[in-house]
Amino acid sequence: MADATMDRPVLRVLSGEAISPPPAWMMRQAGRYLPEYRATRAEAGSFLDLCYNPAFATEVTLQPIRRFGFEASILFSDILVVPHALGQDVRFVEGEGPRLDALEGRAQFEALREAGDPAIFSHLAPVFEAVERIRAGLPHETTLLGFCGAPWTVASYMIGGRGTPDLAPARALAASDPALLDALLDRLVTVQTEYLVRQFRAGVDAVQIFESHAGVLPDSADGDALKRFSLGPIARMVSGIRAEVPDAKIIVFARGSGLDGHARVVPETGADAVGVDWGVDLAALRQRVPATTVTQGNLHPETLIEGGAKLDAEVDAILAATAGLPHIFNLGHGITPQTPVAHVERMLARLRAGR
Repeated sequence: MADATMDRPVLRVLSGEAISPPPAWMMRQAGRYLPEYRATRAEAGSFLDLCYNPAFATEVTLQPIRRFGFEASILFSDILVVPHALGQDVRFVEGEGPRLDALEGRAQFEALREAGDPAIFSHLAPVFEAVERIRAGLPHETTLLGFCGAPWTVASYMIGGRGTPDLAPARALAASDPALLDALLDRLVTVQTEYLVRQFRAGVDAVQIFESHAGVLPDSADGDALKRFSLGPIARMVSGIRAEVPDAKIIVFARGSGLDGHARVVPETGADAVGVDWGVDLAALRQRVPATTVTQGNLHPETLIEGGAKLDAEVDAILAATAGLPHIFNLGHGITPQTPVAHVERMLARLRAGR
């Protein structure tokens, strides 16, 4: 991986270099806004079939690179393949999203596979095959990103059986049986650390840990719920990954954690970069963190939908806030299906105008 660093702009930024204009990719860049994705999705069948078929997963991962030339490509998969590999039933309902058989207590937890069960990674073998195929199909200069969900975010889906705005089932379990929640988080830390290590060994250049629910956490006795349930478990993952892959580059996206939480991500987890959600003032964050801190993201997905002068202005504001500083251009959350392709083209043209 080190030999490729100077050839791959995203890796250069993750190593602390400021590049102008910054390299770009988008969360969910392989998705329903692209007609070629919709065609492949229809051919694949179910969403999980798309995730677990290495040929289809490779195709949809490469589609946005062919169309837009992003400087990074992110593996097409889903954070819920991990609970699926642990033995929990996972299905995707068209128009509604993921559904799981809710983990409501100890009986359901004890039915999950233990962290050392080889069946977990046999189940995930198609993901690693897809990584190998994607790396082989990418331009040399394009960084390949792997990913997984953060333990709290994945646990909240496992407990609730679906995503809910207030995560009430997961927060209720934290209050009624904190030891059970800790056991689940511990298992996810162990399994997902190994999952990302195996992604590195299959060919990814860097990984992102998605803490999509950092803004909705249980109460913590010490008053620091962000550390207790989010940054602490992620820090254990980062340490475990680096024990096996010492030069691993890691991005942490702690959505909803606010300005203070975003400023804590890199120092408290050991990550190389903090993904910045659209609700944070990027200029204010850059003033709060050392100049060497690598940031990523911040463009509002709805601004990309709107396009026009507002999009131009927001792209310019991000470039101004990060001028001379290490930054990776991205959205502050995933691109949505209704986004016009022409607006993505306009965003990239504005970004790249200085080249």
